[in-house]
Amino acid sequence: MTRVLLIYPYFKPSYDRSSFRFPPLGLGYLASSLESAGYKPQLLDCTFLSREEASQRARDSKADIVGIYSMVSMQEDSLTFARLMRDRCDLLVAGGPLPSCSPEIFHGDFDLVVLGEGEQTLQEIVEAYEAGLDFSSIKGLEYRHPQQGVTIQTPKRDLQPHLDQIPFPARHLFPNQKYIDHWKRRLGYSATSVLTTRGCPFSCEFCSNAVFGATYRERSSDNVLNEVEEALALGYQRIHFADDVFTLNKKRMMKICEDIQARGLDFKWECLGRVDSIDAATAKAMKKSGCDRILFGIESGDESILKLMNKRISPDQARRAIEAAKAAGIKTGAFFILCYPGDTDDTVLKTIRFATSLSLDYLSFTVAHPLPGTMLSQRIKSKVGMGKEGKEGKGQSSAAIDHLLVYERDFSRAKMRFAILKGQIQFGIEKRSGLPLSLAKKPFEILTDGFFRIIK
Repeated sequence: MTRVLLIYPYFKPSYDRSSFRFPPLGLGYLASSLESAGYKPQLLDCTFLSREEASQRARDSKADIVGIYSMVSMQEDSLTFARLMRDRCDLLVAGGPLPSCSPEIFHGDFDLVVLGEGEQTLQEIVEAYEAGLDFSSIKGLEYRHPQQGVTIQTPKRDLQPHLDQIPFPARHLFPNQKYIDHWKRRLGYSATSVLTTRGCPFSCEFCSNAVFGATYRERSSDNVLNEVEEALALGYQRIHFADDVFTLNKKRMMKICEDIQARGLDFKWECLGRVDSIDAATAKAMKKSGCDRILFGIESGDESILKLMNKRISPDQARRAIEAAKAAGIKTGAFFILCYPGDTDDTVLKTIRFATSLSLDYLSFTVAHPLPGTMLSQRIKSKVGMGKEGKEGKGQSSAAIDHLLVYERDFSRAKMRFAILKGQIQFGIEKRSGLPLSLAKKPFEILTDGFFRIIK
């Protein structure tokens, strides 16, 4: 039988302090699809491994076909694995967000690049390999013809419309105990992710939808909760619904909430939510079914920047949604992007002021990265490749700025770092001081506002 190895080349950066660690559901779906066809794939999740240990396991796999997942932050490691396995396997396959939107990056090191959803495509690749056939009849591929040297892109593969028909991720192939131990060590409980929908009907300027496209497809409540029960049986205590827009369809979400109670399931859960889809009644129903936290992608506190981002929300909606969740007893978190292309000193400070005024339990500030294929990357494409300081953009990262910075920016690296630290400290003062605003946060805010403005 053909031996297939799937690699998730994630290695924790030394500066990363995040507690969020979830198994690679995408590879889990690929593995379960192969298992349903009678194969026994191996899955190498590098999350808790050193590069040396992961490389050794890959070498020892004796795989015939190696599939490697990649996104922007994993590009170099995915290419490194491909070069490592080049002479140790017969076929190298790239897949994931970055290969789907920039397949040319992988032509030199991989035999095949999967575009979009990969479950059926990978299954057909294995079948063609076993039959000694070429891959030209398989939809959803791009590759360099080995003899002619030309790039071949096969017809686009249609997305699977019936998500309930896709087997659950092969969770038995994940290092579940290591994930459980990580969460308990960091937060005192364990959590894992479940994906109940695919795609997002919105088109935020900075967001990549290279794999699922601008579509929105749902799983049924029964199908979702069957997987939840399977995940809980592995020892996980909480569920993170990882959908881009879990709260979008209120009717479906309310059905899930009702069915959780009807099944007598007792677990805490959290989700990503849009601020325009949460109201008092919705929040109460979510809380009753075990919702412990809602995370919102708000991104800016300035109307003009939100419009530039094409977020299609307002700061007022954000405040109302957070207040509704808090009133229902649900913890809240929010994500904001500072120094976005188009931001000014005034709009950055306005965003920090707005974000730290919200009744949040968790707050994240980051900076923009023009992911390939996004509207943002198109808007600033003339600036890509050159940093503010005039150096070639080879990618820089730090604990404060955890994205590659590879475009000409309106703000210096130091100024962006200061903005993030200012926001984090301001939020900390608001949460921990217990003093009136005028005695704690306001003096710090005024002082650091002025300092931010004079930083070049």
